[in-house]
Amino acid sequence: MKIVIPGGTGQVGTVLKRALTAAGHEVVVLTRHPRGAGEVHWDGRTPGPWTAEIDGSDVVVNLAGRSVSCRYTPENLRAMMDSRVDSARVVGEAVAGAAAPPRVWLQMSTATLYAHRFDAANDEANGVIGGGEPGVPDYWAYSVDIARNWEREQERAATPHTRKVALRSAMVMSPDAGGVLDVLSWLVRHGLGGPVAGGAQYVSWIHDRDFVRAVEFLVRRDDIAGPVNLAAPGPLPQRAFMRALRAAWGAPVGLPATKWMAELGALALRSDTELLLKSRRVVPGRLLEAGFSFEHDQWAGAATDLVRRVRAERGSPRVRDLPFRTG
Repeated sequence: MKIVIPGGTGQVGTVLKRALTAAGHEVVVLTRHPRGAGEVHWDGRTPGPWTAEIDGSDVVVNLAGRSVSCRYTPENLRAMMDSRVDSARVVGEAVAGAAAPPRVWLQMSTATLYAHRFDAANDEANGVIGGGEPGVPDYWAYSVDIARNWEREQERAATPHTRKVALRSAMVMSPDAGGVLDVLSWLVRHGLGGPVAGGAQYVSWIHDRDFVRAVEFLVRRDDIAGPVNLAAPGPLPQRAFMRALRAAWGAPVGLPATKWMAELGALALRSDTELLLKSRRVVPGRLLEAGFSFEHDQWAGAATDLVRRVRAERGSPRVRDLPFRTG
């Protein structure tokens, strides 16, 4: 198959391109800064010569959007919104205008769409959409608005010959440098991987190989359209999540962080505390109903596998090799 991945140079795109290329597919990445074979220029906003890649392709997986790993300033929030809505709109225009349109368009979305909650898990049928929760920062609602508008742009695209799926993805955990697991592992290996603000908030996640397998599954299943949660069925409180990651690294203790300490840490990492403090309790209702089987459904086993791959692929140091060790 020919698979086109707009915005495919980030962590998730790298994971997907690597796996799909290894499986024998032709993969074309649309990027603002093409650097190698299989990469084609686009600006993420306007039609151009790149639309020829979509015409005659089999699958489009649109991952384009400004990284959420930044300070949530008004300027950055607007860039997050515009980059996602504009790219979804122009991909929709390219699909609609193709003489031979792809048979499926998978559009990245986010599990952040769901409400900050502890009482029950959010699936596609009964999940509570966020934006009106009491006692949370006002700008968290803007993150939900981004997700709503992102999905709405795909929904309104006139593509009658192309099935559309919105991937409400949790954090994709992979051993690649610069990804979310890399940041969390750095904290663990430096003794800082304890609970944040009590650690009761839920963490939803998906192993990178299950993410790829889920994408392949959704490409094959012509009967599935609309929103699909891409998250392992075992979300867990942040304190338990970090405990399992510490165990995988062999770090018996991690220093806890209060809310204000998390603010300082997020500032130092040029990120935002919503990524740490929002309770994302998301489960893959539609995938499980359709018969998808996760290879890594529980975090402890997934963390062990991922840490093993980090060490094998990048020679990452063991905790005992570092000058500072907890415990």
